[in-house]
Amino acid sequence: MNLLPRTAEEFSSAEYWEKFFKKRGEKAFEWYGDYNKLCGVLHKYIKVTDKVLVVGCGNSELSEQLYDVGYKHLMNIDISETVVTHMSQRNAERRPGLLFHQVDATQTPYEDVSYQAALDKGTLDAMASQEEGVLAEKMLTEVSRVLCVGGRYICVTLAQESVIRLAVEHFVQLGWAVRLHCLQEERGAEEEDSFALPIFVLVCTKFRQPMPMPILEMCIGDDGAPVRHTQVNELLSSVREYQAYSVLRKRLRTSTDPGSNLSLTLCHVKTGLPRYTLTVQDCPPGAKVPRSNQFAIFIVPQGSETAWLYSSIEGRKQLAASANFRRLVIVLMHRNQEYTDMQAVQSELSPVVMDLAPPGMPTNQQVPFLSVGGDLGWREDVSRGVSRLSGEYCVENVRGEDGELYRRLVFLSNVALVQSESRLVSSNTASSQRKNKKKVKTASAAVTSPPPLSVDSGFLCCAHHEVMVAGLTVLGVGMPQNKGVFVC
Repeated sequence: MNLLPRTAEEFSSAEYWEKFFKKRGEKAFEWYGDYNKLCGVLHKYIKVTDKVLVVGCGNSELSEQLYDVGYKHLMNIDISETVVTHMSQRNAERRPGLLFHQVDATQTPYEDVSYQAALDKGTLDAMASQEEGVLAEKMLTEVSRVLCVGGRYICVTLAQESVIRLAVEHFVQLGWAVRLHCLQEERGAEEEDSFALPIFVLVCTKFRQPMPMPILEMCIGDDGAPVRHTQVNELLSSVREYQAYSVLRKRLRTSTDPGSNLSLTLCHVKTGLPRYTLTVQDCPPGAKVPRSNQFAIFIVPQGSETAWLYSSIEGRKQLAASANFRRLVIVLMHRNQEYTDMQAVQSELSPVVMDLAPPGMPTNQQVPFLSVGGDLGWREDVSRGVSRLSGEYCVENVRGEDGELYRRLVFLSNVALVQSESRLVSSNTASSQRKNKKKVKTASAAVTSPPPLSVDSGFLCCAHHEVMVAGLTVLGVGMPQNKGVFVC
């Protein structure tokens, strides 16, 4: 039975919806989730005493469930005579105060400022499918007219780029406050045939006087702290990021792929700067993995992220094979970020990494955090600048996995590559130098400021450098008799 449009334009066709509801009969059709999924955010913005206009109600049970929990002032409108008749008959006895009218949402008969809330579940998405969103604009204009000061337009949507931009820009031009809630699926709720994209709830609040500056906010879940944006494009970019993350999460929760090399970057909520990069590495098919080794998190020590084992695809595969878990998430920590200790990092990552668990993992499974040496490593910025040829660069001191301290030059356009590296030693006497080097090898991550250091001029970081120096020695470069002689 064909119940969904063949083309997007059919979504805005009254004839289509007449046929749709006649075919579907009495079975409720829930766009984008039911009452249980939406009740948290709906109760937050709609009072039980509010007079609510439900735009494009369809045969959803949402209005009935709201009525049953105390919302007695619901006016449901829909363009389909079939669905209005059916819903009126279905609720005539049990819910006599629940009203259904056949009304075109683009030209309603209601008075100005006569409602405290307008609830839209999927109607905007359907109407915006028409070319250039003409019908959707008319509907939003009508909603703006019937809502009183302080009233809210609450729209449940998939937030397709063209749709959400149309709505957000419409209300920003009117000077309304705009807030988006992203409702992710609960962990364990993902099924093979479930929808990958998250549901968004757009909440637009009408003010007596238009706001001089746009109020644009994004929240995660029903009660997540709002993150303020200054531009519409910033808000829409945030929407795209959550949509991409939801698709990634869906993919990871329903399948494994040793060759996919999926990664994502987690940013600091307040600054927006990258804080962690997570790369997912699955074990190859047929690998003998203990049943208890479902999932683990590996924290790469600061300063070690450029090592082959962590920065290359083959290296990460080798690391995963060595760890012997069904799925290993490899975590890199970024520059310009502060990390207290391993426990703090674990606490920060734990709520996120569980979204990346392999399919079928028991919910009570313990997830170990692994690392080298049990600490976070150490990194210290020495200098930063911009090269006309290579862009931004930084000079930093790090502690290598051998316990020694090194100074590195890294071009930030390619952070996985160390441009040059020198070993650091204490500036004290030779005996003190040996003593300090021994201390460095046993130092913990708690060290924040090393003793006075200087570059070890006798150290060469690469084997090919040793060969080059040996070749220069053979040529006599640097010998007293050849002072001033250069090899080109």
